[in-house]
Amino acid sequence: MTQVVDIEQLILQTDASGAPVRLEYVRGHPSWEASPASRHQKAAQRIERSIQPAPGSSACDCFTLADVLIRFQDPDRSIKRPDIAIFCDEPPDSDEALDLIPDAIIEILSLGYEEKDLGPDGAPFYLEQGIPDVLVVDPRTHTTRHYRPGQAVVLIASPAIVTLACGCQVRV
Repeated sequence: MTQVVDIEQLILQTDASGAPVRLEYVRGHPSWEASPASRHQKAAQRIERSIQPAPGSSACDCFTLADVLIRFQDPDRSIKRPDIAIFCDEPPDSDEALDLIPDAIIEILSLGYEEKDLGPDGAPFYLEQGIPDVLVVDPRTHTTRHYRPGQAVVLIASPAIVTLACGCQVRV
């Protein structure tokens, strides 16, 4: 007997099992990486704690979710889990991938998995999905790449405060 497993169900089952890998499905291809090391996790937590509305901005509540599955509307129905997703409005509670597109994304580079965040399935993919700000933070070099649609990538030396198009600010 053959059993067909939906890719989203496979990802959710892997998460539920406590397997030490993070699965994604991008542009019709599965990808995985090992669970993040302490440098990655500490950087993500520090950055997430710093996110707040920019002074004088009230349009966005700057609600964050770390490592949440998001289903994109590309033809392959890609499923990614950004390190930090920023939403202006609180996302719904869900036990499945969210269909809500974030207002900004922050990825933290992990040693050996740089291509995942810098290659075509990383920041460029997020921009193609209409996300106006993508930050890719390298905690080893203390630099951040800021991607915006139609603009050249800006390299930022840390520490720095970045104001996002949605009205949030973040310390990288």
